[in-house]
Amino acid sequence: MQDTDSIRPGEAAAPLPATADAGVYFIGRIRTPWPVRENCPRRGDPSGPECRIEVDPRWADALRGLAEHKRLQILYWMHQARRDLVLQTPGHSGQTTGTFALRSPVRPNPIASSIVDLVALAGTTITVRGLDCVDGTPLIDVKPVHEHA
Repeated sequence: MQDTDSIRPGEAAAPLPATADAGVYFIGRIRTPWPVRENCPRRGDPSGPECRIEVDPRWADALRGLAEHKRLQILYWMHQARRDLVLQTPGHSGQTTGTFALRSPVRPNPIASSIVDLVALAGTTITVRGLDCVDGTPLIDVKPVHEHA
């Protein structure tokens, strides 16, 4: 999704490559209470609402052993983000900054990562707290977080 009319003063866009270099398999969808990006928290809150991660049944065996982990890293595709800005001017700071120096969802590959608390695992549904994405966001991967002593 690219909206070239919404570039703020000081921002700049770059032309995107004609083709992609790799493919990604979406392995499920994330269900949250936020229907639009403007409603999402800036960072996931471990005391926030429970969210569901619905994993495609073909990946059910990949969830074996996941319930043993208290915290998970969730990788997801920010499918509503534009991908061509190299300079951005966030509304909260008003300061023009390079895309790679920001945690903005606007980036060439809009991949996000959240560390969440596992609440429950039932079948192919993972219930967590701490997400910050819109409802229906495509899921890329689930990884356990190994706490270091």
